[in-house]
Amino acid sequence: MSETLDAVDAKILDLIQHDAGLSVAEIAERVGLSSSPCWRRIKRLEDAGVIQRRVTILDREKLGLGFEVYCTVKLSLPTKDNLETFEAAVGKWQEVVQCATVTGAADYELRIVTRDMHAFDDFLRDRILSLGLVSNIESRIVIRGVKNSTAVPLGLVSPYVSPHG
Repeated sequence: MSETLDAVDAKILDLIQHDAGLSVAEIAERVGLSSSPCWRRIKRLEDAGVIQRRVTILDREKLGLGFEVYCTVKLSLPTKDNLETFEAAVGKWQEVVQCATVTGAADYELRIVTRDMHAFDDFLRDRILSLGLVSNIESRIVIRGVKNSTAVPLGLVSPYVSPHG
């Protein structure tokens, strides 16, 4: 975004990232604007790519998807083609909810969500290992989530300080 965010933009972003279901009228009231200027600000933030999309966060446990694993993946040969092939495959796998290229001994860190240990084992064998690109996987099963936030720390963006702390 070529221009910096002002305090009203930051308040709008803070509200939206904590509750994407708020109406423009509700957001406008909370930031002290009328609906039209508020909508224009939201539209500008969307057009600039600051707001990428709005989502609903589901309760995985209630859906029977309580098994969560972090996997560190090392490719056998991390060539450009192998990296692109792996990343294209990961992009298609719904079980992978996050993937990042990382520094250190591994190439990727995956966050995988599935039903249970057996479904995870099937996923490893049928998807990741069947690519023939992986030399090592280290898996860490999540026992209990301590913090799970999708909120960006807006308090780090000058000059705004988040009311959520």
